[in-house]
Amino acid sequence: MAKKQEPRVKLPPVEQVGIVVKDMERAMEYYSSTFGWGPFQVMELEMKGATYRGQPCDCRLKLAFARSGPIEIELIQVLEGETPHTEFLREKGEGLQHLRFSVDDIDGTLAKLAKEGIEPVFQHSYPEIGISFAYLNTDKIGGVMIELIEIKKRKSGDK
Repeated sequence: MAKKQEPRVKLPPVEQVGIVVKDMERAMEYYSSTFGWGPFQVMELEMKGATYRGQPCDCRLKLAFARSGPIEIELIQVLEGETPHTEFLREKGEGLQHLRFSVDDIDGTLAKLAKEGIEPVFQHSYPEIGISFAYLNTDKIGGVMIELIEIKKRKSGDK
């Protein structure tokens, strides 16, 4: 048994579980009828100018969100482009791909993680709405990527 030790980089509790799927409709039906997850909120997301493994990338994803208690369930179907999700699907098939954590300072957290040899493999930001996220190269041990997200709090009067 591993000895409990103080973490070098402390993260808040998990807030989201990301599951990569091949067929969104089939997956939503399965998770709804089997586990009672839902209703799902479905959207398509187009990302232009993201960075994947150090290279610029554009992609289009179909996403579905539901809750299971305090945890958000995200189903992810890649429609276009090369992302960590397409890599996961190719190498492992459908399944649990990431755990997401909200942080107050994504740049500071990424700097601390870099000192531990943990680097982002996929990054994008939406400055107009104050959202930045990064997927980390944590999947080589344990098979699951970590996603960090920073959502800047809007000040009264901000547009």
